[in-house]
Amino acid sequence: MFLRFPRRLFLFNLLGLTFAACQAKKEFEGTLTIGAINYGGGEQIINQYAKFNTYLGEKTNAYIQLEPVFNENRAVERLEARAWSLVFAPPGLAAIAIARYQYVPLFPLIGISNLRSIFVVRKDNPITELKQLQGQTVALGQLGSATGYYFPLYNLYGTTLADILFAPTPKAALEFVAQGKAIACAVSEAELSLYSSQLAPTEFRILFKDPHYVPLGVVLIGPNIELNRQEFIRKVMSDSPSGLAQEVGYVTNGQVPDYKYMISVVDRVSSISSKLQIKPVRLF
Repeated sequence: MFLRFPRRLFLFNLLGLTFAACQAKKEFEGTLTIGAINYGGGEQIINQYAKFNTYLGEKTNAYIQLEPVFNENRAVERLEARAWSLVFAPPGLAAIAIARYQYVPLFPLIGISNLRSIFVVRKDNPITELKQLQGQTVALGQLGSATGYYFPLYNLYGTTLADILFAPTPKAALEFVAQGKAIACAVSEAELSLYSSQLAPTEFRILFKDPHYVPLGVVLIGPNIELNRQEFIRKVMSDSPSGLAQEVGYVTNGQVPDYKYMISVVDRVSSISSKLQIKPVRLF
């Protein structure tokens, strides 16, 4: 049997559907781009963030886009462009983001709480002091790395080097030393432990260890996100299941580390950064 609806009721229903569609459209909050460093360049990071991205997208009504980069140098470019909404930032990168680009720390990353920067030489190298690197070639990490760039340059302040080789990854820095292209390199203790066995039969020795602990990395939120929206995202991430937060590497109830000293190191190194491409490299 064919049913007829009054024209007024039909128009009412049509207007209701249109209003609901407009409301749904209004609730969409655009795109949140997540920045992270992926040294290996593999696709594993996509799987690592998949569940978290789904959770964050559903809770914030936003399209979540993951943008991993190969090293800190590229990451700094993205920070300068304010291209990342959220950043899973290692310490050196975090210091730059906070001090220069108004990013705000939300949560500490899971990591080694007593991380320190070291200079490494081959075990058979006779030098015993940092000052003996005067006039030599040294391998450092990329701009943005706390243990590979900022702390070592801070410790080399006042020294003149023959050259600096900027390695794209910590493993590459160690390879420069193993191959004799650099007399020493700067990495973290954890990175030496991770990669030294992969570079056998070369054996390494720690020449110098910085006395300061590097703060844990942090999750940062970008300055282009409105303050109320920032707080909402913080709550969503804080309320996420612990397993989900662990999967992408942050602590929901952890205390954000103090970055004052780290930022002072970055500022000091920035004063000599324009000289790093001129040979010999005068670090003063």
